[in-house]
Amino acid sequence: MVDQHPEGIKLPDPSEITETMTAISEKSQAMIERFLMKQSEQTLDNEPDPMRIGKAFWELSQQFWSDPEKAIKLQTDLWQGYNSLWLEASNNFLNPAYKPSENKSNTAKESLSETQSPQSKKRGDRRFQDEAWEENPFFNFLKQSYLLTATTIHNSVNDISGLSETDARKVDFYTKQFLDALSPSNFLMTNPQILRATAETGGKNLLQGLENLISDLEKGRIKMTDEDAFALGENIATSEGSVIYENELMQLIQYAPTTEKVYSRPLMIIPPWINKFYILDLKAKNSFVKWAVDQGFTVFMISWVNPDESLAHYSFEDYMLRGPLAALDIIEEATDTKGVNAIGYCLGGTLLASTLAYMAEKKDTRIKSGTFFVTMTDFAEAGELRVFIDEEQMEVLEKKMSDRGYLDGAEMGTTFNMLRANDLIWSFVVNNYLLGKTPFPFDLLYWNSDTTRMPAKMHSFYLRNMYLDNKLVEPGGITLDGVPIDLGKITVPSFMISAKEDHIAPWKSTYANTQHFSGEKEFVLAASGHIAGIINPPAAKKYSHWINSETPSDPEKWFEAAKEHPGSWWSHWAKWAKKRSGKLIPARVPGAKTSKGAVLEIIEPAPGRYVKSR
Repeated sequence: MVDQHPEGIKLPDPSEITETMTAISEKSQAMIERFLMKQSEQTLDNEPDPMRIGKAFWELSQQFWSDPEKAIKLQTDLWQGYNSLWLEASNNFLNPAYKPSENKSNTAKESLSETQSPQSKKRGDRRFQDEAWEENPFFNFLKQSYLLTATTIHNSVNDISGLSETDARKVDFYTKQFLDALSPSNFLMTNPQILRATAETGGKNLLQGLENLISDLEKGRIKMTDEDAFALGENIATSEGSVIYENELMQLIQYAPTTEKVYSRPLMIIPPWINKFYILDLKAKNSFVKWAVDQGFTVFMISWVNPDESLAHYSFEDYMLRGPLAALDIIEEATDTKGVNAIGYCLGGTLLASTLAYMAEKKDTRIKSGTFFVTMTDFAEAGELRVFIDEEQMEVLEKKMSDRGYLDGAEMGTTFNMLRANDLIWSFVVNNYLLGKTPFPFDLLYWNSDTTRMPAKMHSFYLRNMYLDNKLVEPGGITLDGVPIDLGKITVPSFMISAKEDHIAPWKSTYANTQHFSGEKEFVLAASGHIAGIINPPAAKKYSHWINSETPSDPEKWFEAAKEHPGSWWSHWAKWAKKRSGKLIPARVPGAKTSKGAVLEIIEPAPGRYVKSR
């Protein structure tokens, strides 16, 4: 039999191991005592199952056992898969020259290939990158048996009929969460990388991991990056500019020019307020803001406040009135220009579409074109986020928001992280707590951890009227500031960019905008996901994008006729935007006198204090 002991491992002195284990025991006991004390201080939760997961799985069990044939099929499929797996494992253990990766024909391998998610098929399952998962017979069998069991369970759950759409969605999502949590890569005794590190350090990795866990428990969140490595305005969100206006909901930033000439029509960016604006201004090399300024655009950015209970009564229409509509007045004053081109990102794009429909009814033509980054206005197929939004969960959420005045940013962050649990939860559990490592400094993960709150009234309106009831696409379905909103009245040119692997705003859902908006439209599809598909500077030469000037009603037909282009879509958008940005004029500087003699006082340098509130 092949020797299963790892090679080249230098074991520590036994006395060091004893000392480390004693320290781990003491810290574990202290952590448990602290946890129990904290629990005793808190009021018991009146909602033991706020997500109503138990009800969905109860319905699943009822439907499952009502059909004995499916139960028998589940057992048979699993038995056949394990027979093939045992055959492979036997060959692997008894024949040192046998390599599982070279046997492509066995049933187990074919079954397991189907277990991989689309992401796993394309990029490889990151959980099992260590060579031991493939080369070591024991760990290879462990991996294969987990994947086989997980797939069989998940397929059987999806095969159950008779569930409501809401329950089926919950069962599918939380089954995947459960199966991801049980991966052998997440546990000390079944992960070869962790076992190797534990042997080499005498368990010091576990001691440091415990320190990391205690620190994260105090913060109430998993640390994803070295947060001390970043400071807003110093090495992140560094594009030069000035805050020239503020109200209770937002600050308006005007960025300093980097070219002698600029296009006469300014560019106004409306970021989402679920996250902070500096996703568009991380570092100079991947900053959309800096790149746009370098193209000769005069860029204005709305920086939303991180609201507390004092803003609980602010509504979606308040964000429109005190956000883009207020910004338009200031931009006109600062530039002597009445028209702007506007960009809306995600929820900011939903607000932009609502604002354009509102302005159309008001005969206000100050926004000359709209660019929509991964924006949904039609929520009929809203993706996995719908798992968290139904009538029962809304009632629980609204009560919680009513008590606080807002939805806590950490709760929102957890929701988004669960959509990619292996990448954004379990990988950090392994790295931080079991390997005892400090997360690598990563600007994108720093931004991802910098969450914001949602005002109670606004968030309830948004979830109910859009996600739950899908009223925004109904002419007059919602009313803002007394004006019925009709997306069909949006006649300005629209540029829509979506991402092929977006799990937050699925691209086929965002494509529906092409059917709801009037006027000239262009839809472009980027590779990758909700963030990486958008934050993709041309210099990086990453990913690709698809272009098709036609917009048929069926997104699949659009894609079939679309042509793939290498690299970033930014340059293609810039050509589109420049055609609609007027002539070149001398560059504008924040705080300078306009031709009318007006001077807007500079409040503070960018990125401003609103975005720094954590």
